[in-house]
Amino acid sequence: MTSPLFTLRIGSGAGYAGDRVLPALELAEKGQLDYLVFECLAERTIALAQLERSQYPDRGFDPLLTKRMQAVLGPCVQQGVRIITNMGAANPLQAGHEVLRVARELGLPQVKVAVVFGDDVLEVLSARGMALPLMESPHTLASLQDDVISANVYLGADALLPALQTDAHVIITGRVADPALFLAPLMHSFGWAADDWMRLGKGVLVGHLLECAGQITGGYFADPGFRDVPDLAHLGFPLAEVDASGDAVITKVAGSGGCVTTATCTEQLLYEIENPARYLQPDVVADFSQVRLTQVGPDRVQVSGGAGQQRPDTLKVTVGHREGFIADGQMSYAGPGAVARGQLALDVLQIRLNEAGFADCESRYELIGVNTILGTQIMSATEPRNEPSEVRLRLAMRVKTAEQAKDVVNEVEAMYLNGPASGGGATKSVREVIAAASVLIPRDWVNASVLILEN
Repeated sequence: MTSPLFTLRIGSGAGYAGDRVLPALELAEKGQLDYLVFECLAERTIALAQLERSQYPDRGFDPLLTKRMQAVLGPCVQQGVRIITNMGAANPLQAGHEVLRVARELGLPQVKVAVVFGDDVLEVLSARGMALPLMESPHTLASLQDDVISANVYLGADALLPALQTDAHVIITGRVADPALFLAPLMHSFGWAADDWMRLGKGVLVGHLLECAGQITGGYFADPGFRDVPDLAHLGFPLAEVDASGDAVITKVAGSGGCVTTATCTEQLLYEIENPARYLQPDVVADFSQVRLTQVGPDRVQVSGGAGQQRPDTLKVTVGHREGFIADGQMSYAGPGAVARGQLALDVLQIRLNEAGFADCESRYELIGVNTILGTQIMSATEPRNEPSEVRLRLAMRVKTAEQAKDVVNEVEAMYLNGPASGGGATKSVREVIAAASVLIPRDWVNASVLILEN
């Protein structure tokens, strides 16, 4: 039995696919960790990865997997730190082979990788699920059938436990619920039962606090003069010291930049939470409503009060599907009257594109730095209106085909000689839109499995 005095140290090496690598290396080298977790899949990330894999069968995993493993694999193996990550994305098997390749490159021939399968349920939905209702619309999955490119279910911690029971140094998954990446090692290390709802709720709380990495150490928090964050340039990523009861202390490597305070923890606690009393996860319905955050030292916040209830009967599936194209055209105007000339250019573009048949398309006509985020602002009579000396025109429009998108951005470029004076620096881009929809499926439609790879 695990000693009640035993504390597990889990670090967060990434909060999204493009996150920085150096803070993860700092954790690997100095964090005295038991586990280092890389959480890298957003809602649409895996659909984009599935699209890449369909074109290049040896791709479809996180593009920074190689760089991250080159940085942390050596220190982690040397110090006995196990790595858990969803960087497998749409191709966890190939990601596992890539980790072994990096291990050979680093002279680490004994590395083992456990690959977790089961999240890809596209074939299951194609055969059994077309009548399922979409969560965000009155339609069924059948309404997207011709455009669907991926379907990945959110696996829970139970899918990772068999991998943790092996001696694998690295555990790679595809789609797994973000907190489950952290909950699984807690269940494994402390022997928590799959129906110990209170402790599972606490474990999900720890996972939720860590999953976005630098957000809880001052990233996306800093606001000079209001919420100052020390040494943001060298922001450290967080780690949790968790005991067998599920209570934890959130902290970071001593000397790293950023800060861990009750304010940073509160902001992350509320992040993406619809109902704090019922946070639906594959393993448990977590309850954060009675959570207590206490500053117990510099960059040390104690977390307690998490709870949980019986897990849901269904699992959420993210369905990636094609949804047209985005045309994006931009041009700059500078000097006296820049705002007026930029607005004139937008007005002219709107007339031309309406007449060309694009009037009903979803679009944005805006001047970056003036009305892009907040729209037209109402200013008080006493507040002076200082016009910027330069603006950047942007037209973005969603259309059905790539050819239509090209027509739209060409109209923006044509403003060089067919618009107001002194336009310059035109850019144009066309990109396919991969959207995400969601459905719920019965648990017995999912079969997770584990494969061990080794050199």
